[in-house]
Amino acid sequence: MDRPQPQPQPQPQPTPPRPLAEVASPDGRLVMRIASDKDGRLSYTVAHAGRPVVNESRLGLLLTNADPLDGGFEAARAVVTEHDETWEQPWGEDRILRDRHRELRLDLRQPRRGRSMTLRVRVFDDGLGFRYELPAQRALPVTRIADELTEFDIAEPAQAWWSAAGERLVLEMPVQHTPLVETGLANTPLTMRTASGLHLALHEAALVDYATMWLRRVDGQRLRAQLAPSATGPAVERRSAFVTPWRTLQVSETATGLLDSRLTLHLNEPNRLGDVAWFKPGKFVGIWWEMHLGRSTWNPGPRQGATTANARRHIDFAADNGFDGVLIEGWNRGWDSDWPGNGASFDFLRPVPGFDLRQVAAYARERGVRLVGHHETGGNVAHYEQQMDRAYALYEQLGVRVVKSGYVADVGAARFADATRTGKRSSTGSSTGAGTHRGFTESQEGVRHFQHAVERAARHRIAVDTHEPVKDTGLRRTWPNWVTREGARGQEFNAWGEPINAVDHEVRLLYTRMLSGPMDFTPGVVSLDGSNGRHLPSTVAKQLALYVVLYSPLVMVPDLIEHYERAPDAFDFIRRVPTDWERSLALAGEVGRYAVITRQQRGSRDWYLGAIADAEARETDIAFDFLPTGQRFAATIWRDGDAADHRDLQRRFDLVVEQREVASTDRLRLRIAPGGGWAVWLTPLMPPGAA
Repeated sequence: MDRPQPQPQPQPQPTPPRPLAEVASPDGRLVMRIASDKDGRLSYTVAHAGRPVVNESRLGLLLTNADPLDGGFEAARAVVTEHDETWEQPWGEDRILRDRHRELRLDLRQPRRGRSMTLRVRVFDDGLGFRYELPAQRALPVTRIADELTEFDIAEPAQAWWSAAGERLVLEMPVQHTPLVETGLANTPLTMRTASGLHLALHEAALVDYATMWLRRVDGQRLRAQLAPSATGPAVERRSAFVTPWRTLQVSETATGLLDSRLTLHLNEPNRLGDVAWFKPGKFVGIWWEMHLGRSTWNPGPRQGATTANARRHIDFAADNGFDGVLIEGWNRGWDSDWPGNGASFDFLRPVPGFDLRQVAAYARERGVRLVGHHETGGNVAHYEQQMDRAYALYEQLGVRVVKSGYVADVGAARFADATRTGKRSSTGSSTGAGTHRGFTESQEGVRHFQHAVERAARHRIAVDTHEPVKDTGLRRTWPNWVTREGARGQEFNAWGEPINAVDHEVRLLYTRMLSGPMDFTPGVVSLDGSNGRHLPSTVAKQLALYVVLYSPLVMVPDLIEHYERAPDAFDFIRRVPTDWERSLALAGEVGRYAVITRQQRGSRDWYLGAIADAEARETDIAFDFLPTGQRFAATIWRDGDAADHRDLQRRFDLVVEQREVASTDRLRLRIAPGGGWAVWLTPLMPPGAA
């Protein structure tokens, strides 16, 4: 007789998380829910239109000087409030912005450890942000953070567009397109499209006195925050009360919805500078592209680019064509040293022989333009901070209103001042009588430096255009003198890159890097050639369209003067296009494939439209319903010729300029060539109400 077989014992089911609080967007479609497990560990989920967007994901902080802020939590209070207000940008892609959201304040405590923490969540119709807030408390007078436990477990299978973090070129790694499950350590913004067509982007807002957040894939589609490392201790050290940056998730049913979102700006604090009318958005030319082509050098000598005569030539060109400024790189001493990653020889007060700074500045003022200052540091933050205030004061005296700063150094190779024996730094941010150490520009001390540089510049009424920067997180709202930055592979890679930028580089940038804020990309190279036989993967029309598509209030006109003189039709658009906008709208697009954007000029009824595409020919139908009704507009169009193609060394220059009349009821069929673009200027034909 067979013995009865033992029956399998039922496995204990995990206890479902206990709900603590939830908050929905004003339209009710986007919901974030906070919960805790039986051990008091925090987690959250996100749903959109009733469907999961983020599965259960952890929250918390790992500390080096105390037990983690993880586990043992209980809710003390949950309060939801509503906010609806408008605010005005002194400059920007939109003049008036509406901030409409619901906010959850969830006060938490760890009774056994005598500690407390607040989780603040703001949910908008187009996304959400949350941050940790630690009050001043006896149990944690100093908070040393090793890393975050913050996770983002994306619910649906997704494609991702992302760039690698922690690599040699810092923020200048190419934008990759892979399944989300194949991502590595990634910078943000990281953009996704799910299997159902929902578009998502992960980023951060209001990065102040904290380390940059990277994203590391843990398993499947679960991403975890990883803080940029410190060279001297924990990733973050804060005393008394503080808040972390916002961790943000943009959500849209369309790719264009990501481009139209201003969520990152809304999560930053209001303008602290007040009236910044001394900064004027505009375009500038300069002694720059010729160096990247190898026609002149930054170094002093027989091929020196920064000479008084060359500067005067560029000033005349700017004045004759209505441009606002002139950039002169290589003007100061130190370029003949081994400066990348070093920069110890740079002198930001003394010009090189052959360049008379004061004479050039005076001539620029006489011609009605201003110099755009240049401070290349070679990543030597300690050396730069010793001269920074005096260098800003010199520029202020000379009427300079913008400084382009650079930090050329490999990842982790920036040079920072050590603390003094007392552990304190001087009021300028550098250490007196102390040594230096290497570190990441994306670390907390790097973030502190960039913020310090912007704040000191503001005292001298100087705006900052940062190259090799920390990533943009919307601080231009709080400090509107931080007007633009690089933070991705710019046009110069097309001059000497190995490899150069891919043909779809700009359209990938638009849906990733550009979600964070303005970029100084330097469009408008109408010669379409780099150095040593390199050819830009672009048509001429695309170079024009980039002035509209890639937003920056300060934009360079980089090509050689003689190249513009040989391309009068293309140059006509570059001369006309403004850089400050009343309103901006994304009309059509797909991530990494194409985009059509229109912007209304601030203080004018004129509109401009730009369209760019990847390596494929794209066609799309555009409605002019953004125009006021009952009024006709003259449309001047700079477009790809019918046979234009970036791969054909002759056809890439095929540019058609044509005119037509349009109204709000009309539509326009755009055919964008491979690697091509369209640029359109729309101006009213008659005043409203005229016959």
